[in-house]
Order: sequence, then structure tokens, then C-alpha cells
Amino acid sequence: MSRLSSSRPPIFPMTFVFVALVGCKPNKPTNITEEQQQREKQEQQEQAQTERKQVSTVKMVPDVSQRLAQFAPTDVDFDEKLVSAEDRKVLVKLVQAAQLLDEIYLDQVSPNNRELRQHLVQEKVPQAVLDYFDIMYGPWDRLKNDEPFVGDVPKPVGAGFYPPDLTKADLEAWIKKASPQEAAALKGYFTVVRRDGDKLKAVPYPQAYGDRLKQASALLKEAAALTKHAALKKYLALRGDALMSNDYFASDMAWMDLGDSPLEVVLGPYEVYEDKLMGYKAAMEAFITLRDPDYSARLQKLAAHNQEVEKNLPLEVKYHTRRGTSSPISVVIELFTAGDTRAGVQTAAFNLPNDERVRTKKGSKKVMLKNVTEAKFKKVLIPIATEVVDSALLPLLDFDTYFTDILLHEMAHGMGPGEITVDGRKTSVNSELKQLYPAIEECKADIVGLVNGAYLITKGALPKEMERRLPATYLAGVFRAVRFGTEEAHGKAVLLAFNYLFQGGAFTYDKAKARFGVNYDVFDKRVRELAGELLLLQARGSYDHARKLLERNGTMSPEMRQALTRLKHVPVDIKPNYTIVQKMQSW
Repeated sequence: MSRLSSSRPPIFPMTFVFVALVGCKPNKPTNITEEQQQREKQEQQEQAQTERKQVSTVKMVPDVSQRLAQFAPTDVDFDEKLVSAEDRKVLVKLVQAAQLLDEIYLDQVSPNNRELRQHLVQEKVPQAVLDYFDIMYGPWDRLKNDEPFVGDVPKPVGAGFYPPDLTKADLEAWIKKASPQEAAALKGYFTVVRRDGDKLKAVPYPQAYGDRLKQASALLKEAAALTKHAALKKYLALRGDALMSNDYFASDMAWMDLGDSPLEVVLGPYEVYEDKLMGYKAAMEAFITLRDPDYSARLQKLAAHNQEVEKNLPLEVKYHTRRGTSSPISVVIELFTAGDTRAGVQTAAFNLPNDERVRTKKGSKKVMLKNVTEAKFKKVLIPIATEVVDSALLPLLDFDTYFTDILLHEMAHGMGPGEITVDGRKTSVNSELKQLYPAIEECKADIVGLVNGAYLITKGALPKEMERRLPATYLAGVFRAVRFGTEEAHGKAVLLAFNYLFQGGAFTYDKAKARFGVNYDVFDKRVRELAGELLLLQARGSYDHARKLLERNGTMSPEMRQALTRLKHVPVDIKPNYTIVQKMQSW
């Protein structure tokens, strides 16, 4: 999605409603037999047993309580007076559906997660371990490059989307010799890959997660029946169908047209962050929010400049992707989230849909989570800046600029190359960059957002004082995001950007004070140079260029490392407590 925790990278979803089995005849669905299902279940049980044994015999990391303290407990609350009686009934159904998608996501991280957590309870591990397990959606620490914090079982690179022993080379070899239909299914965004003897097969989500998806689908249709808002009714009904058909196009189109719906809701598979093997598989998530119409109208004015802003990008016109011109901006109060967006660091904004077909026809929508962003600004960003940023820049940091920076990031996700042609093939940036795509796309959104901000300031669309406020805010934000872990997409992205700008003199370092500053004389120039390089490699679909750029700028400098040691007392992020769960008990 784009998600600014983060933000969400655009992907080009395809729809597969059959099981592809390498070696079978094309166009012929392959059903999973009861024997195959039993074999898969046995394999998962054996893997879970191995993990349980290791958990029982290997000590847990001794600092779980300190790690848990990195997440500041925060009530994500709202004014019940803003929610009508009708919408309350709808929300109950939506939260219940989201909770089911949350369970599916836990399985997508690892099919053994549920059994492992139950085992930890039986072992009577400290509550801090269970709480941290819940935050991380498994026994691997997302802030420490997925190192296990309980047991010593490494996290499979492909999470629960592939057999744990499957390598990238093996999968690519299977795809190469498969029929076009089978290859497309194996690479599909809405399938999991499983073994069938000595073969690989792609299993569509409705089959892989059948019972829970059926229940979620039914709940969305019940919610659709309860609302009188025509656009929301249409979206929820179509999305309920999509969960079972594996075809999300129509419901994504309907989501773009929610308009003045008091509820801004999106549920389904979107982000590919969890799939570090290939960057193909979309994880389940949900956002349930309440729209802030006044703030939305205020920011919507920026969307009117989208076309001229894109023309200003440092990229040859021949590489520009034609997309729809619709670019609604919705500022919302978050009520509940689930799945991928809730794992580890919380999302502050997102840009959807990710399907390039929808973006071509309509455009994309930017959704800003105002209450969550405010909590992050107060509890995380300001304390970080106080420790590591030049004291002269601190008066420049304010919430409006921080919120605007996030918006610019989200707007940038909808710009630049999407569908591309490589060696005569019609393809997408995501498909060509594979597992490198999330980090490159997040970096592009950061940097292109800054380019766009500078342009909008010159045009008077943003206040002149942001000319100095935006770079200072971005600098402080770098130290927030890099703490997510440098193997996480957003952490990789900001490390790339920071090193490029630091080496180019756009960021400065006062060794005596151990603080970072901004060189305003060259900042915009260096930012534009990096934007040009990122956009060009995306336009060309150059995996090698992306790999070299990440490798060249992927090492944390001694100055940054030293600065991070001074932030141990500052929360990395918030730990949300959604009050709607308690409130809806009386609705």
C-alpha cells in the first residue's frame, strides 16, 4: 500500500481462481485431495513440533521486557457521538470480519504460529513474551531483522506463503519450465505455493483459508445490508464476493468511489512486505476508520496539483505511466486495524488500491490516520529529534508539517512508473524488482514526496515556511524509521536515502555535539538527483541497478549508529489499544 509506518507499495495483482500444478495440462484446475491435505497437515505438525522442542530447550532472550517497553501503550479512542446508530451496527460486523483476517495473517506469517503460542501459554512463559509475540505476530523480532526472540528457529524467508525449505532459485526454476498459466499462478499475489510430491502447486487464498474467508465474506455482506449509504453498501457487498472469488478488481474500483461515506473501510490482501523470498504474495489486513470531512477537504486541495507535479518529476516523459486522475484524500480517525498493518510498527497513512489496472482507470486514494499520526508525533518523533537533531532545527518541527510530509509520501506512491515494458514484455515495476521492490518503492515515495513538496511551495500550494520545515522534519523521521530494522522495507528505504544525502552533503554532522543538521544550500539538488535515479531504475525495471543502489547505501554509518544508542529510552512506536472493542459490547 502504500503505507507510511510506514506506506504501501503499488503492486499489480492478478486474479487466479484455480490451482496451478507444475506438470499438469494448462487450463485444467487441480483439486487438492484429502490425502494431500492430510500430508500437508502432517508436515506442518512436524514443523511445529520441532519449533516447540527448540522453544522448550532454548532460553528466551533475557530482554523481552525491555523490547516490549519500546512500544508505548496508547488508547486509540474516538467520540461515540460521531457514530450513528446505523453505523454502529455496521462497525460491529466489520470489526468481526477484520478479526478473522487477522487470524489469517497470523497463519500467513507462519502456519505454526497459533500452535506455538498455545504451547508458550502451557509453558507458562512470562506475560511479556506473549505480549511481544502478539505485537510481532510470531516469535521473530521485526525490529531486529526477524531474529527469534523465543526459540532459535529462523524465520522462513517466504514466511508462510511457501514451503519453508523452498529457495528463490528453486522457485524460479519451476516457474521457468511451467506453462504460462501455471507460472502466473505461482507468481500470483493471491495464492500460496505448496508442494505436491515432487511438484509445486499454487493454491488460491479462498481454498487455502476457506473457513475464515467464508465467515469474513458473510460478515461483510451482512454489513452491506445494514448500511443505507449506497457507495459503502456496494463496496462491502463486492468485497464480500471478492474474498471468495479471489478477484478484487471490482471492489477496488468501488472503494475509490466511497465519497462522503462516514466510514472509510478497506479489508483484504494488499502488501507484499511479508514475502521476502519473491515479493509476490499479498498479506491480509484491515483498516476500519471514521472520516474527518473538514480536515479531508483541507488537504484535498493539494490533489488538484497532481498532474503538474508529476510533470515536474526528474524523469523523461516517455517513461511516465498514464494513470487515472482521481486522487481523493481522506483524513480519518482510526478505530481498528488488523493483519499486516498491525504487525510491529503501526501504519500512519496508506495509498490504495495497489492494482495498476485500477490506478490506470481511476487513480488512487490517500488515507491519513490522524489520531495515530498525532500519537507518533508526540510520543516518538519529538523525543527522537530532541536527542539527535541540531537544536536550531527543533523549533521547525510541528505536527502540520509532519502530517504534510506523510501526505506527500502517499501522493508520491501514485506517481512514476507502474506498468512498464522491458525487452518488449509488458510487465510491472514490482514484478521486475521482485523482493527489492518494497524498499525501492518506499524510498521513492520519501524522496519524490520531498521533490513534490519543494515544487508545491514554489507554487504557493504549501506555506513558504515549509521550505525549511520539511527537510528538518524528514531528517527527524529518518531516525524514527531506521529503528524499524534495516531489513524491513521502510528501514532499508530511509537508510538508502540518508546515506545518499549524507554522502552528498545534504545532511551534516556536528561531531562535537553529536547532532545532525540540514545543508539547505544543496538539499533540494541532492534530493532531486536521487529521485531521478530511483525513477529511472523503476522505469527500466532494472533489478541489478536496484540491488547495487541498496548495497552501496545499505551500511549504517558510525555517526548514525552512535546516535541510535542515545534513543534507547525513546519508544520505537505505539502499542494500540482499540477502545472500540470494549465500546461495541454495548451497541
